Amino acid sequence: MKKKKGFFYNLWRYKALVLMGLPGIIWFICFFYIPVFANVVAFKDFRITPNGFIDSLVNSKWVGFDNFKFLFASKDAWLITRNTILYNVVFLALNLFFAIAFAIVMSELKNKRLVKVYHTMSLLPYFLSWVVISYFVYAFLSPDKGIINQWIVSNGGTPISWYTDPTWWPLIFVFLNVWKSLGYNSIIYYASVMGIDPTYYEAAMIDGATKWQQIKHVTIPQIIPMMSVLLIMNIGGIFRADFGMFYNVPRNSGALYQVTSVLDTYIYNGLTATGDLGMTAAAALYQSVVGACLLLIANFIIRRIEPDSALF
Repeated sequence: MKKKKGFFYNLWRYKALVLMGLPGIIWFICFFYIPVFANVVAFKDFRITPNGFIDSLVNSKWVGFDNFKFLFASKDAWLITRNTILYNVVFLALNLFFAIAFAIVMSELKNKRLVKVYHTMSLLPYFLSWVVISYFVYAFLSPDKGIINQWIVSNGGTPISWYTDPTWWPLIFVFLNVWKSLGYNSIIYYASVMGIDPTYYEAAMIDGATKWQQIKHVTIPQIIPMMSVLLIMNIGGIFRADFGMFYNVPRNSGALYQVTSVLDTYIYNGLTATGDLGMTAAAALYQSVVGACLLLIANFIIRRIEPDSALF
């Protein structure tokens, strides 16, 4: 009977791969797994002492779920939860649609040099900080000298006070999110489309399929497994809003909180305004736990429908 190799034997055998992955493993341990223990702050009336974090953590009073009760009893709990979920659902749907559409269009172009140019142009916004983008947005939406208000006034209209009127901001957020993430989101789908066996398209053309029919019956079914995996991972982050966009672009205007306040900005504003680490930690833990549950539920549903498309 063949002897089963042990853990340390495999560790030594694949030492080159282990060494390559070691920096990433250390990074995850230091910045993801060790900080998990600090979630106990969410269950304490955390008070900072002069002797450092550990002493503060040990000597702070245990309050159980009082921080969570205070969070859900506040008038903002429903608002920030609603905004976070609705924005992310819209972002998820539109990003999926436009990323796949852009990838398919790029795959149909015959001039590969143009494809590289278009991909590079679509990727540029992704590497811009939201702080930089906020200044570009302000150049367009400034109440006094904004480009859009100048155009409205030149056509006999009344200028819009963009940073006090919440009406247009949901559309602005949706546009900015899709514009910034289009190039990055489409890369994986483009690679998946380009990896489809050309014989499928040849067989479809022999059967008289039009270009749209080829996309509908060949391209999309072939990339469904990749769509499912990315969808599951994105659903896991549905309770995490893009802090940079929701905080910097509207310039943290109080008049816009009705449409700009999400979990991430609520946690930050609560921490800076009140210094209540216990309540903000409770909000962050609530955000993480619900996100993890959504990921597991989405993976379970997809595994029941199409096992090969599930994440695990």
